[in-house]
Amino acid sequence: MNERSRLAAEHALGLLTGEEAMQARGLMASDADFAAEVAGWEERLAPLMDELPDVEPGPELWNRIEAAMAQPSEGAEVVTLRKRVRSWQLASGLSAAAAVALALFAFPIGGPAPTQDAPLVASIPIGDTQLRVGVTFLPERDELLVSASGLTADGVHDHELWLVDEAGQTRSLGVVEPGFERRVTLEPTLASAIANGSDLVLTREPLGGAPAGASAGPVVASGEFAKI
Repeated sequence: MNERSRLAAEHALGLLTGEEAMQARGLMASDADFAAEVAGWEERLAPLMDELPDVEPGPELWNRIEAAMAQPSEGAEVVTLRKRVRSWQLASGLSAAAAVALALFAFPIGGPAPTQDAPLVASIPIGDTQLRVGVTFLPERDELLVSASGLTADGVHDHELWLVDEAGQTRSLGVVEPGFERRVTLEPTLASAIANGSDLVLTREPLGGAPAGASAGPVVASGEFAKI
Protein backbone atom coordinates (compact mmCIF):
# COMPACT_ATOMS: atom_id res chain seq x y z
CA MET A 1 0.00 0.00 0.00
CA ASN A 2 1.54 3.30 -1.08
CA GLU A 3 1.12 6.61 0.77
CA ARG A 4 -1.74 7.77 -1.44
CA SER A 5 -3.69 4.54 -0.91
CA ARG A 6 -3.06 4.72 2.84
CA LEU A 7 -4.43 8.26 2.88
CA ALA A 8 -7.54 7.18 0.97
CA ALA A 9 -8.12 4.17 3.24
CA GLU A 10 -7.70 6.11 6.48
CA HIS A 11 -9.94 8.89 5.14
CA ALA A 12 -12.65 6.29 4.45
CA LEU A 13 -12.24 5.02 8.02
CA GLY A 14 -12.39 8.53 9.49
CA LEU A 15 -8.97 8.14 11.15
CA LEU A 16 -7.31 11.25 9.72
CA THR A 17 -6.82 14.42 11.74
CA GLY A 18 -5.06 17.75 11.30
CA GLU A 19 -3.08 18.39 8.12
CA GLU A 20 -3.66 14.89 6.73
CA ALA A 21 -7.43 15.31 7.05
CA MET A 22 -7.22 18.67 5.25
CA GLN A 23 -5.04 17.13 2.54
CA ALA A 24 -7.52 14.30 1.98
CA ARG A 25 -10.48 16.67 1.80
CA GLY A 26 -8.61 18.80 -0.71
CA LEU A 27 -7.85 15.77 -2.87
CA MET A 28 -11.47 14.65 -2.66
CA ALA A 29 -12.52 17.99 -4.14
CA SER A 30 -9.82 18.28 -6.82
CA ASP A 31 -8.74 14.75 -7.76
CA ALA A 32 -11.39 12.46 -9.26
CA ASP A 33 -9.10 9.40 -9.07
CA PHE A 34 -8.49 9.93 -5.36
CA ALA A 35 -12.23 10.43 -4.73
CA ALA A 36 -12.92 7.18 -6.61
CA GLU A 37 -10.32 5.34 -4.51
CA VAL A 38 -11.94 6.59 -1.28
CA ALA A 39 -15.35 5.49 -2.61
CA GLY A 40 -13.87 2.06 -3.37
CA TRP A 41 -12.62 1.68 0.21
CA GLU A 42 -15.99 2.79 1.58
CA GLU A 43 -17.73 0.17 -0.56
CA ARG A 44 -15.36 -2.57 0.65
CA LEU A 45 -15.74 -1.50 4.28
CA ALA A 46 -19.54 -1.19 4.25
CA PRO A 47 -20.22 -4.91 4.95
CA LEU A 48 -17.79 -4.83 7.89
CA MET A 49 -19.37 -1.71 9.35
CA ASP A 50 -22.79 -3.39 9.12
CA GLU A 51 -21.53 -5.89 11.69
CA LEU A 52 -21.03 -3.24 14.39
CA PRO A 53 -23.34 -3.96 17.33
CA ASP A 54 -26.27 -1.65 18.05
CA VAL A 55 -25.56 0.55 21.07
CA GLU A 56 -28.11 2.58 22.98
CA PRO A 57 -26.56 5.98 23.81
CA GLY A 58 -26.64 7.00 27.46
CA PRO A 59 -28.53 10.04 28.76
CA GLU A 60 -25.28 11.97 29.21
CA LEU A 61 -24.79 11.98 25.43
CA TRP A 62 -28.17 13.58 24.80
CA ASN A 63 -27.43 16.15 27.50
CA ARG A 64 -24.19 17.10 25.72
CA ILE A 65 -25.99 17.29 22.36
CA GLU A 66 -28.69 19.54 23.79
CA ALA A 67 -26.06 21.77 25.36
CA ALA A 68 -24.15 21.93 22.06
CA MET A 69 -27.26 22.87 20.12
CA ALA A 70 -27.91 25.70 22.57
CA GLN A 71 -24.60 27.41 21.70
CA PRO A 72 -25.29 30.91 20.35
CA SER A 73 -22.42 31.11 17.83
CA GLU A 74 -23.63 30.95 14.22
CA GLY A 75 -22.94 27.52 12.74
CA ALA A 76 -21.54 26.13 15.99
CA GLU A 77 -24.63 23.98 16.65
CA VAL A 78 -24.22 21.81 13.57
CA VAL A 79 -20.45 21.44 13.85
CA THR A 80 -20.53 20.55 17.55
CA LEU A 81 -23.46 18.18 17.10
CA ARG A 82 -21.64 16.32 14.34
CA LYS A 83 -18.58 15.95 16.56
CA ARG A 84 -20.67 14.55 19.43
CA VAL A 85 -22.52 12.06 17.22
CA ARG A 86 -19.29 10.95 15.51
CA SER A 87 -17.65 10.40 18.93
CA TRP A 88 -20.52 8.16 20.00
CA GLN A 89 -20.47 6.22 16.73
CA LEU A 90 -16.74 5.58 17.02
CA ALA A 91 -16.97 4.69 20.71
CA SER A 92 -19.71 2.13 20.10
CA GLY A 93 -17.59 0.16 17.65
CA LEU A 94 -13.93 0.85 18.42
CA SER A 95 -12.93 -2.80 18.45
CA ALA A 96 -14.54 -3.39 15.04
CA ALA A 97 -13.00 -0.21 13.64
CA ALA A 98 -9.61 -1.30 14.90
CA ALA A 99 -10.10 -4.67 13.22
CA VAL A 100 -11.00 -2.93 9.96
CA ALA A 101 -7.88 -0.77 10.20
CA LEU A 102 -5.88 -3.91 10.83
CA ALA A 103 -7.33 -5.55 7.74
CA LEU A 104 -6.32 -2.59 5.59
CA PHE A 105 -2.69 -2.78 6.59
CA ALA A 106 -2.33 -6.52 7.07
CA PHE A 107 -4.25 -7.73 4.02
CA PRO A 108 -3.93 -5.29 1.09
CA ILE A 109 -6.65 -5.76 -1.50
CA GLY A 110 -5.50 -8.09 -4.25
CA GLY A 111 -2.40 -9.29 -2.42
CA PRO A 112 -1.56 -12.37 -0.31
CA ALA A 113 -1.82 -12.27 3.48
CA PRO A 114 1.64 -11.74 5.01
CA THR A 115 3.04 -14.44 7.27
CA GLN A 116 5.08 -12.09 9.46
CA ASP A 117 5.06 -8.49 10.60
CA ALA A 118 1.26 -8.60 10.56
CA PRO A 119 -0.39 -5.86 12.63
CA LEU A 120 -1.81 -6.67 16.05
CA VAL A 121 -4.98 -5.25 17.55
CA ALA A 122 -6.31 -4.81 21.08
CA SER A 123 -9.65 -3.57 22.36
CA ILE A 124 -9.59 -2.40 25.98
CA PRO A 125 -13.02 -2.18 27.67
CA ILE A 126 -13.64 0.72 30.03
CA GLY A 127 -15.31 -0.61 33.17
CA ASP A 128 -18.86 -1.82 32.66
CA THR A 129 -19.50 0.64 29.84
CA GLN A 130 -19.58 -0.05 26.11
CA LEU A 131 -16.63 2.27 25.55
CA ARG A 132 -13.33 0.91 24.28
CA VAL A 133 -9.79 2.11 23.73
CA GLY A 134 -8.73 0.62 20.40
CA VAL A 135 -5.02 -0.05 19.83
CA THR A 136 -3.42 -1.27 16.59
CA PHE A 137 0.31 -2.03 16.40
CA LEU A 138 2.04 -1.81 12.99
CA PRO A 139 5.33 -3.76 13.34
CA GLU A 140 6.76 -2.73 9.97
CA ARG A 141 6.57 0.93 11.05
CA ASP A 142 7.04 0.57 14.83
CA GLU A 143 3.80 2.55 15.20
CA LEU A 144 0.72 2.43 17.39
CA LEU A 145 -2.69 3.70 16.36
CA VAL A 146 -4.56 4.57 19.56
CA SER A 147 -8.25 5.52 19.36
CA ALA A 148 -10.05 6.95 22.39
CA SER A 149 -12.77 8.84 20.53
CA GLY A 150 -15.55 8.05 22.98
CA LEU A 151 -13.70 9.08 26.14
CA THR A 152 -13.83 12.48 27.81
CA ALA A 153 -11.23 14.15 30.01
CA ASP A 154 -12.08 14.79 33.67
CA GLY A 155 -9.52 17.59 34.09
CA VAL A 156 -8.02 15.88 37.15
CA HIS A 157 -6.35 12.71 35.87
CA ASP A 158 -4.85 11.32 32.70
CA HIS A 159 -4.85 7.70 31.60
CA GLU A 160 -1.65 6.04 30.43
CA LEU A 161 -1.23 2.92 28.30
CA TRP A 162 1.40 0.37 29.34
CA LEU A 163 2.86 -2.79 27.82
CA VAL A 164 3.41 -5.62 30.29
CA ASP A 165 6.53 -7.45 29.09
CA GLU A 166 7.42 -11.12 29.57
CA ALA A 167 9.12 -10.32 32.88
CA GLY A 168 5.95 -8.68 34.17
CA GLN A 169 7.43 -5.18 34.00
CA THR A 170 5.31 -2.29 32.73
CA ARG A 171 6.65 -0.11 29.91
CA SER A 172 4.84 3.09 29.00
CA LEU A 173 3.24 3.42 25.57
CA GLY A 174 2.15 7.00 26.25
CA VAL A 175 -0.76 8.98 27.63
CA VAL A 176 -4.16 8.35 26.04
CA GLU A 177 -5.83 11.50 24.71
CA PRO A 178 -9.60 11.34 25.31
CA GLY A 179 -11.61 12.16 22.22
CA PHE A 180 -8.78 11.65 19.74
CA GLU A 181 -7.11 9.07 17.52
CA ARG A 182 -3.31 9.21 17.82
CA ARG A 183 -0.43 7.77 15.83
CA VAL A 184 2.57 7.03 18.08
CA THR A 185 6.05 6.06 16.87
CA LEU A 186 7.77 3.70 19.32
CA GLU A 187 11.45 3.24 20.09
CA PRO A 188 12.68 0.08 18.30
CA THR A 189 13.54 -1.70 21.57
CA LEU A 190 10.04 -1.07 22.91
CA ALA A 191 8.38 -2.04 19.63
CA SER A 192 10.34 -5.31 19.54
CA ALA A 193 8.86 -6.32 22.89
CA ILE A 194 5.30 -6.32 21.49
CA ALA A 195 4.02 -9.68 20.28
CA ASN A 196 0.82 -11.62 19.78
CA GLY A 197 -0.66 -12.11 23.26
CA SER A 198 1.23 -9.22 24.88
CA ASP A 199 -0.73 -7.72 27.76
CA LEU A 200 -1.76 -4.07 27.98
CA VAL A 201 -2.99 -2.11 30.98
CA LEU A 202 -4.57 1.31 31.25
CA THR A 203 -3.75 3.21 34.43
CA ARG A 204 -4.96 6.36 36.17
CA GLU A 205 -2.17 8.91 36.47
CA PRO A 206 -1.65 12.58 37.40
CA LEU A 207 -2.20 15.06 34.57
CA GLY A 208 0.58 14.59 32.03
CA GLY A 209 1.11 10.92 32.88
CA ALA A 210 3.25 9.08 35.39
CA PRO A 211 6.25 11.14 36.59
CA ALA A 212 9.63 10.13 35.13
CA GLY A 213 10.98 7.08 36.92
CA ALA A 214 7.71 6.38 38.72
CA SER A 215 5.91 3.06 38.49
CA ALA A 216 2.50 2.66 36.85
CA GLY A 217 -0.51 3.95 38.77
CA PRO A 218 -3.73 2.10 39.59
CA VAL A 219 -4.91 -0.19 36.78
CA VAL A 220 -8.40 0.71 35.52
CA ALA A 221 -8.62 -1.52 32.42
CA SER A 222 -6.66 -4.20 30.58
CA GLY A 223 -6.48 -6.07 27.29
CA GLU A 224 -4.08 -7.94 25.04
CA PHE A 225 -2.77 -7.83 21.51
CA ALA A 226 -4.05 -10.42 19.08
CA LYS A 227 -3.88 -11.21 15.39
CA ILE A 228 -7.06 -11.13 13.36
